[in-house]
Amino acid sequence: MDENYEMRAIAPEVLKQLRITDDAGNPPRAVVEDEEGGNPMRCCLGRSRPYETIALVSYAPLRRWARETGATPGPYNEVGPVFIHLDECDGWTGPGIADGIRGRRRVLRAYTAEGNILGGRLLNDGEPTIEEGLAELYGDPRVAAVHVRAVEFGCFLAETRRA
Repeated sequence: MDENYEMRAIAPEVLKQLRITDDAGNPPRAVVEDEEGGNPMRCCLGRSRPYETIALVSYAPLRRWARETGATPGPYNEVGPVFIHLDECDGWTGPGIADGIRGRRRVLRAYTAEGNILGGRLLNDGEPTIEEGLAELYGDPRVAAVHVRAVEFGCFLAETRRA
C-alpha cells in the first residue's frame, strides 16, 4: 500500500532557532548522556550515542505547524521537552518510518487542517504497527497531520503530514 503521508523531523531552520532560544523562551539546556545513550533525537529521528552531548529544549509542534499552514490549534498548542543535537546533524532523510521513533508503547494523535484533534490510536507492543496505525488514521480524509508520541512521558517523537 502506498503511504499517503510523510514523516518529518524538526526542520533545520527551526533547529537553528531552538539552539538559541527554545519555544518556551529559554536557552537550550546541554546534557551529557549516560553510559547507555539511546535518547530519542528529534533532529534526525535517531538515538543519541553514549556520552554524546545533546540539548534539551522546549518545542511546540502544533504552534510551528500552525504558523506554516494557517491552522489554529487553540488549546492543543502545547510545549514539551525534546532532545536535539547541539550541533548540526544530517537530519532525517526518509522515506518510511524512522527506526528511532519505534518503541513498545506509542500513541498517534490525529489533527485536522484547522488544528483540532480528531482522534488517536494507542500502539502497544507492536499492535498495531506504526505503519498500520498511520494508515488507519490517514484513511480519514479529514486528517492532515498525525503526531507520534511516547506513552510513558507523552513526549513528541515525530510529525507526519498528509502527502
